[in-house]
Order: sequence, then structure tokens, then C-alpha cells
Amino acid sequence: MIEFRHPAFFFLIFLLPLIFYFSFRRKKSTLIYSTAAFLEHQSLSWRMMGYRFMPIAHALVFLLFIIALARPQRVTAERDVQSFGVDIILALDISGSMLAEDFKPENRMQVAKQEAAKFIQGRQNDRIGLVVFARKAFTQCPLTMDYDVLLRLLKEIKIGMISDGTAVGMGLATAVNRLRDSHAKSKVIILLTDGDSNAGNIDPITAAELAKTFGLKVYTICVGRGGLVPFPVNDPLFGKRYVQASIEVDETVLKRIADITGGLFFRARDPKGLSEIYEKINRLEKTEIKVKVFRTYDELFSLFLIPALCLLLLESLLNHTIFSKVP
Repeated sequence: MIEFRHPAFFFLIFLLPLIFYFSFRRKKSTLIYSTAAFLEHQSLSWRMMGYRFMPIAHALVFLLFIIALARPQRVTAERDVQSFGVDIILALDISGSMLAEDFKPENRMQVAKQEAAKFIQGRQNDRIGLVVFARKAFTQCPLTMDYDVLLRLLKEIKIGMISDGTAVGMGLATAVNRLRDSHAKSKVIILLTDGDSNAGNIDPITAAELAKTFGLKVYTICVGRGGLVPFPVNDPLFGKRYVQASIEVDETVLKRIADITGGLFFRARDPKGLSEIYEKINRLEKTEIKVKVFRTYDELFSLFLIPALCLLLLESLLNHTIFSKVP
């Protein structure tokens, strides 16, 4: 990028018409050659053209001096970004109840994955990991800033990867284990489930106390309308059909987990509600970024000053030789 340190000098360009005026006016009162004998030679034409070019040369020299005075510079900017990111673990329930289709046209699992993907794509400079749980829990992806890999592993999640059940405490404890050694300024767990904790060796409240010990904040999200919901069943005779199933959710435990860790509890009863929840969490957990800009300047005035001086020298040389004049 080119900048001019003193651009006000460009106003001198308005003096160029005066230079042309006085140059051509002076031409009428002088002779081109020191002797008129040379007028008979054919060389007169190119000398005459050279002489007529002098006013243009004067204007060019003047313009080059103006640009040099304006002090052109090539500016190089370097950015030093200091990011104080957030470490986030998404703990996702993949139990069989997530097949319920009260989030039509998709089931709960598909909507949860879609909204989690949008959340990941909206983050920058944060490490994000993924934990899944049903009867047991395991880490699908450790903390990473390679969002492409994370999104691919999120897409590969499917119900049936783990034996059925809802071990909320195990899922939360596994997420805590992934964050306990983190040195990030903010450490967050987003726990999403649609059912009551009915499996696992660790109680959800115990896992919440463990998260608090390591300074982790837990946002709990309960998905589903609750009560009777359409649930797909594979019938060996009639194929896929739907039954009304009642899926209970213990909101009290999820609220308690959020309270213990300083997080928040959310209830998502439809896809739009879940999307709004992720947007709210995204706003709450902002990444702090400090940017320092270093600018270097390369002076370019010599590129215009040197040609101007050379033209002046050439003009002086020509005026005292080929274009020498008599009074």
C-alpha cells in the first residue's frame, strides 16, 4: 500500500498552467540557434521539436518534484494477534430417546447435531472438544482448533454407538476430565440431554461439584417438549411406524448442575429454541482478542527526485549545447 506523508504539496499542481504559459511566452522572444545559417539544414526539424518539448519537460520536472515533496511511502502492516480463547466441551446425549421426532421434520439427534455444527462454525480462536454419552461416555474429539476435523467427527455420531441409557453424570465427568488441565481463561461445558439420568457410576450432582472444583462452567440444555412424543419403531411385519412414548426429564437436576457451576439452564422445545440457546451461549462466552498493528515505511521519494534532477541536468546540458540561444 502506498501512502503520502505530506499530501498537501499536491496543491502545487495548480501552478502547472503558469509554467506552460511562461515557457511558451519566453519562446517567442528568443532564437533557437546561435547562428541562422543552421536554418538551411534538415536537422532543423528535430531541433525545433526538441525545443518545443522543453515546456513539457519543465512541467514534468515540476510534477516529479511535487510527488517527491509529498513523500510517497510503501506501508507494510503486520498484525500481532493475541487471543485469549475459551475452551469448550460439547457433551451430547446420544441415547435412544434422541430419536423422538417432536422436532419435525428431523429427530432430536439430527437437530442437536445441526445446531452444534452452527455453534462450532461461529467460533474463532477457541479450542472445542466433543464428548458423547448414553449408558457410558467417551471422548469423540479432544480439544482442538481444527474445526473441519471436529465437524466431521460430529457428523459421524449416530445413536447406537453406545449401549442405550442416559448417564448424565458420566458424560459430565468425562467432559470435566478433558478440561481439568486447561489453562484457558474461560472453561465451559455445554451439556445437552433429553432424558432423566438412569445409568452410570457417577451421580450428576457429584460430577457438577467436580466441575466446580476445577473452575468449569456448565450450561445445561434440555431438549424436547416432554410428555407424549412421536417415537419411531421398526416393526418386523409393518416396517417403520410411530408410537406415542413418554420421555421424562429431570429439570431439577439439570438446573442444579448449572447453579453449582455458575452456568445457566435452558429448555429447548423446538429447533428454533435450540438455535436461540446456542446463540445466547455464543454471546455469553466471548473470546477476548487483542490486536497490535506494526507498520513499516519504505521511503519512495527518491524514485521521483532522482529522475527530476536528471531531467534538470539534461535540460541544462542541452541549453548550453544544441539548444543554446543568443540574446
